[in-house]
Amino acid sequence: MYGLTRSLLFQLSAERAHRLGMAGLHQLGRAHGLCESMRAKALRGTTPGMAVDVAGLRFAHPVALAAGLDKDAEAVDGLFACGFSAVEIGTLTPRPQPGNPTPRLFRLPEHRAVINRMGFNNHGATDAATRLRALTWRPGPLGVNIGKNKDTPLEKAVDDYVACVDALAPLGDYVVVNASSPNTPGLRKLQEPEALGHLLRTVQERLASVAPGKPLFLKIAPDLTPEAVDEVVDVVRACGLSGLIATNTTIARPFEHPLAKEAGGLSGAPVREPANAVIRRAYLRSGGALPIIGVGGVFTAQDVYEKLRAGASVVQVYTGFIYEGPGMVGRILPGLAALLSRDGFSQVRDAIGAEHRGTGQAASPPSA
Repeated sequence: MYGLTRSLLFQLSAERAHRLGMAGLHQLGRAHGLCESMRAKALRGTTPGMAVDVAGLRFAHPVALAAGLDKDAEAVDGLFACGFSAVEIGTLTPRPQPGNPTPRLFRLPEHRAVINRMGFNNHGATDAATRLRALTWRPGPLGVNIGKNKDTPLEKAVDDYVACVDALAPLGDYVVVNASSPNTPGLRKLQEPEALGHLLRTVQERLASVAPGKPLFLKIAPDLTPEAVDEVVDVVRACGLSGLIATNTTIARPFEHPLAKEAGGLSGAPVREPANAVIRRAYLRSGGALPIIGVGGVFTAQDVYEKLRAGASVVQVYTGFIYEGPGMVGRILPGLAALLSRDGFSQVRDAIGAEHRGTGQAASPPSA
């Protein structure tokens, strides 16, 4: 069914199709009984060994939804109905902002990819907080991804992140600092060690006061050099964060295409290997002690499995969901179970970082 629906949606502009899809998921979320039955069907491929504990949070299986799809917490119920173990909303900023001028979202079906320069378009933290308070069904962790407003000077960026923590952290199950979007001018400078340390320490301190014990993650870019990944891991560990999300979209264009000249972040299949490389580097740098949520180019069970073996504990989906549709999770889970069984793993936890075993560079999977 989704093949036909996708064909129709792909006749529309990418952003209009996105709005229609979100509207459909929002309406689905109003039918709670249907949501529960859909989720049960999607999770038929799970076993107790599929569950993963990260930073004190229980994920029923390792396939979660990345930020970017539901920026304003408008379709959380509908997305959980699709079977995701966790849903991450945002990126949210303190004040509403329209984002960048349109067109700003482009599909590249030949490469199973998307280019976006949305620019943190959202209705603001206060609006999202109202929606989160109204949620009555949360079958898995809900993440809140936060950023700064475009017109906030970089030297005052910390204030925006703190404001988002105040408004949203008590309402989510974990918080993500997004310092890696390529679509807000200068934002990636916050990944430099000195600025990053100041940002993370300040946010962590505020989080401890408004939502004690709430996990805090940092989302990083796939365009960091290996040495820069090492620096980020060291800062993150020194600041006591719960883990990393690797990775965001890339500014690279590893192919020729008429749309390749469009500015923005590239996501989808071309990001799979760069993201995996960052996951590997981060896992090795931390000796397996820092939990990693992997994202980038996930379409199949094999894609999920590769990220687990590279060092991710949970794997998020975004662009793959656009191409694969609502049945994606239900198709991935049986395939993942088969891959685990093939390699003699009785639980997902055993596969985390498996490709590094015996190298002497990484220890056991990170503890919960």
